[in-house]
Amino acid sequence: MQLKHLSLTNFRNYARLDRDVPNGLLLITGENGQGKTNLIEAINFLSSFVSFQAETDRQLIHFVATRDPLAVGRIVADFEVEQNPHRLEVRIIQEKEIGDGNGRLRKEVIYDGVKQKIAEVIGQFKSVIFLPQSLQIIAGAPEERRRFLNLALGQVIPHYSAILAEYTRALNQRNALLKLLAENNGDANQLNYWDSEISQLGARLIHARIHALIELENLAYPFYRQLTHETEILRFVYQPSFDPLGNRGGQYTLPVDVQIDRRGLPLEQIQESFQAKLLKLRGEEINRGMTTIGPHRDEIRFMGNGIDLGVYGSRGQVRTAILALKFAEMNWMKKKSGQWPVFLLDEVLAELDEQHRHDLFAQLSNFDQVILTTTDINLFSSQFLQNAQIWQVQAGQISLLE
Repeated sequence: MQLKHLSLTNFRNYARLDRDVPNGLLLITGENGQGKTNLIEAINFLSSFVSFQAETDRQLIHFVATRDPLAVGRIVADFEVEQNPHRLEVRIIQEKEIGDGNGRLRKEVIYDGVKQKIAEVIGQFKSVIFLPQSLQIIAGAPEERRRFLNLALGQVIPHYSAILAEYTRALNQRNALLKLLAENNGDANQLNYWDSEISQLGARLIHARIHALIELENLAYPFYRQLTHETEILRFVYQPSFDPLGNRGGQYTLPVDVQIDRRGLPLEQIQESFQAKLLKLRGEEINRGMTTIGPHRDEIRFMGNGIDLGVYGSRGQVRTAILALKFAEMNWMKKKSGQWPVFLLDEVLAELDEQHRHDLFAQLSNFDQVILTTTDINLFSSQFLQNAQIWQVQAGQISLLE
């Protein structure tokens, strides 16, 4: 996969951008606050249609444009997959009338000239991104790890994002009914329909996560060994809120360096046991007014030499593990789709020593298209700079640095 051309209109601090994008290595340099991260945010947005830094899509529209009754932020990408050209356009539209406050916000996605639902287009353009805040995948709250996994699976597993959206809607409906039953002491059999929906959709999410995490771990393991010069091993521990292997006592209270292989479980068995567990917990969940098990409460732990890196790992260990994870994610998507995703790295060298920079540069040469940002071009080797095209960004304007 190759991103060939990128156009931005009223996106973040870019009033207008229209640039061909080179193959291979692209280094984007400039001072803080000039638009480097905004640029890779736009590219990454094409993969998932969610921002990694904006709280709402409204923040993606250029602040000057938002003063107009009709404001449109636009991203247009021309890219090739197996030499076949495609065009993906995203429009973030704010409409408001007098006295309407912020107005109504909506998104439109047009793929190869046809307007489509977002869930149908996710994964047509693929990217993997490393950010300074990517360390939160390991060190942050469980929802950070679920978000990482959902975004990765959504790009390569057919219909995963649509299933996740349906599961979330069904979960909200079931939780609303649980609260109603708790308040009014109604007929608990009203939950039968939502139990069936939750178990059917949730089982498909669990099944996909089981296989993906084993595959990602197998790919991350050698990268982590290489980055730590054969001194450490990396393991992933999937801790499903509902474990289809049976009751294992809930979440682990102590870090355990064991990845249980659940890949032999058929989808039908996961669904049936999930639905049975929901029935067993029905009384407790009515009292609590919430669904207490399911993929919305799953956890993943990252273990380095048997130590939970999220709890006991140093910042350097966590950063090394994230790099290994991102290399694995790139290779996993390649295996699943047959195409390298675009690799986006924001200030990746800021906290790496010279040896780890050398290791990183060696890995980047394996990928088709890599886009990096930096405030300090001196962190890059002369060989890297010779092989890269360099863009200078200042106040949302790009110039080619010779």
